Amino acid sequence: QVQLVESGGTLVQAGGSLRLSCAASRSIFSINTMYWYRQAPGKQRELVASITSHGNTVYVDSVKGRFTISRDNLKNTVYLHMNSLKPEDTAVYYCNAKYDGIDYWGQGTQVTVSS
Repeated sequence: QVQLVESGGTLVQAGGSLRLSCAASRSIFSINTMYWYRQAPGKQRELVASITSHGNTVYVDSVKGRFTISRDNLKNTVYLHMNSLKPEDTAVYYCNAKYDGIDYWGQGTQVTVSS
């Protein structure tokens, strides 16, 4: 079982930066890929970024060049560094991990970008 706790979301002005954190309750060495998703009001949840245990990353086109996902296996934490934030980045951001065939989600952290 894995518990995920996100933090770092807040209100920020357009053009600003934030760093989101996702702390796992167990070692993430054995979790191949960690994910960040987001869900804006009235929209479906979308995959924002992923990172494998080897450090390979994938991003949705809308955040390429602005967001960076990273992981610290010693701290059991995954980060999402967000720069040049836009109002359309406003959403609840969720951390996700698939472990032993089960999907684990955090409770989410709200990011609001004002124009």
